[in-house]
Amino acid sequence: MEDIENINDLIKIVPDTSSIVENSVEKIIKELNYPEIIIPEAVIAELEYQANKERFTGINGLKHLENLHKLEENGKISITFTGRRPNNYEISLSKTGEIDAMIRDVAKAELATLITSDKIQSLVAKAQGINVIYIPQDLKDYSKLKIHDFFDDETMSVHLKENVVPMAKKGRPGNINLVKLSDEKLTYNYLQELIDEIIESSSHDFKSYVEMDMEGAKVIQSREFRISIAKPPFSEGLEITAVRPVANVSIYEYELSDMLIEKLKNNSNGILISGSPGAGKSTFAQALAEFYSNEMNKIVKTMESPRDLQVPDEITQYSPLEGSMEKTSDLLLLVRPDFTIYDELRKTDDFHIFADMRLAGVGMVGVVHATKPIDGIQRIASRVELGIIPSIVDTNIFIEDGEIKAVYETNLTVKVPSGMKEADLARPVIEVRDFKTKELKNEIYTYGEQTIVMDIDLLNSPETIKKKSSLENIAEKEILKEVKKILPKSRVKIEFVSEDRIDVYIEEKYIPKFIGKGGKRIDKLENKLGISIGVELIDDLNKNVESNQDPLYLKVDKSKKFLNLYFPKKSIGDSFEIYAGDVYLFTATVGKNSIVRIRTNLELSDAILDSLELNVPIIANKI
Repeated sequence: MEDIENINDLIKIVPDTSSIVENSVEKIIKELNYPEIIIPEAVIAELEYQANKERFTGINGLKHLENLHKLEENGKISITFTGRRPNNYEISLSKTGEIDAMIRDVAKAELATLITSDKIQSLVAKAQGINVIYIPQDLKDYSKLKIHDFFDDETMSVHLKENVVPMAKKGRPGNINLVKLSDEKLTYNYLQELIDEIIESSSHDFKSYVEMDMEGAKVIQSREFRISIAKPPFSEGLEITAVRPVANVSIYEYELSDMLIEKLKNNSNGILISGSPGAGKSTFAQALAEFYSNEMNKIVKTMESPRDLQVPDEITQYSPLEGSMEKTSDLLLLVRPDFTIYDELRKTDDFHIFADMRLAGVGMVGVVHATKPIDGIQRIASRVELGIIPSIVDTNIFIEDGEIKAVYETNLTVKVPSGMKEADLARPVIEVRDFKTKELKNEIYTYGEQTIVMDIDLLNSPETIKKKSSLENIAEKEILKEVKKILPKSRVKIEFVSEDRIDVYIEEKYIPKFIGKGGKRIDKLENKLGISIGVELIDDLNKNVESNQDPLYLKVDKSKKFLNLYFPKKSIGDSFEIYAGDVYLFTATVGKNSIVRIRTNLELSDAILDSLELNVPIIANKI
């Protein structure tokens, strides 16, 4: 033990919180003759606070205090409590040293020796002239926890819950099976033992840390294991889920073509790795990180929350700095790595950070959930300016069943989008092509205020050609929305004359307003939508369809949150214009329960209820 010369001369001892938690006091008093243990109230308050937060340190410390009382009952020591109890604010500042200062004050007032397992506390006490004994924490081996016994070489995750048999997912991406590990159901007490050990390791093992700590839920990264703990009130029972990566493969095991290897080496600086959960995205990201670090001699960092990629020591793994990935990115922009692996992109902020770092010149590899190859690009397209997408993402690698199923590349061009014909409809278009065949797979462009992601294979399929044209499918709702902005009270119908021209049918009294003075308003709308517009009387259109389409008089009732408009079951999936008498209200598509619901807190709901009170029917006309 450090700082101990004449241990038998110790009469008064003041332990701090760390020495109680580490059981350092019991180690000393075995060599002493009836010492007086003076426990500051600040220690009790801090342990109680930690225990109420279900932290292992608090619970363990209170147990050790209980053991000290047993020694007092056996006549080995005496225990007294003294000092002021800190308030909640002071306890919340414990990390800044407020509680430690109160404990040192007690040691000075009592002319006692301070016992601590906190190196900083020891140094400060010595600086203040306080007698102190520093007892370092015992270094335990946390590389092998009890929960590790549930894992073997093929286990990806373990699922433990009270009153349920233990289960595990085993295999490799593309061939994963859920298997039962035992026929014996797990007990609450056994799971709590596992949890206590896991939490203790997070406090003492420098390779373990708490990712999230909330009421009823805790996530701990214990070396390569990510362990999630759930308990009431968050869950109805005690549950532990432990996950770890099982595959550590080289990029060459994916049998990449020489052309793709060359692209990854020289021409890819913005890469998305996409795929469904369990497909093997993170495994490929690890292989790519190792490829850049070891073979390309690049400086590679990672941004992870939690940090669970298994990468070589040369690659530094960063988590959210002070809880913020934006702060982590600010640091990385100063470090200037060659490549950063961002695992994984979920929220809008993640995509913005990815884009900002890429535009700042950092090579970026992002991992994103997607069920189709285009989904990853589509998710970033909805969050950033269209024209800069190729500068952010030049390569999209889609992983399925642990294999690379598709590689797409992006580029920006100006052209008439597929399915449109007139030259004046040309606009900036992001082309998404198959990297190997150079076949055009998708186009991304803006139409009015909407970002369109066009599937070229679907566009050219016989089924699509037999139905409405691609422009009709894209434009109908967008055009109707724009017309309704100008004429909110008029009945409106749209009819496609060709792929580049429509007729808008409105009431006669609204035609001047729609066209505008000198035709300026309709010209502006044509330029915005990129399509020619003709104007016709809606009464003429109604004469043509009157015999084929009878209006529906809708039943309406009100629930706590919604107005419910009931349609015939044959109307499911059809679109209707809804009127109160002859006043247009809105356009809706009938849902799977043949009901259209409107929230009761909207002005639209009030208008419908007011109409019903005046015996004005609610009518639906099929579009």
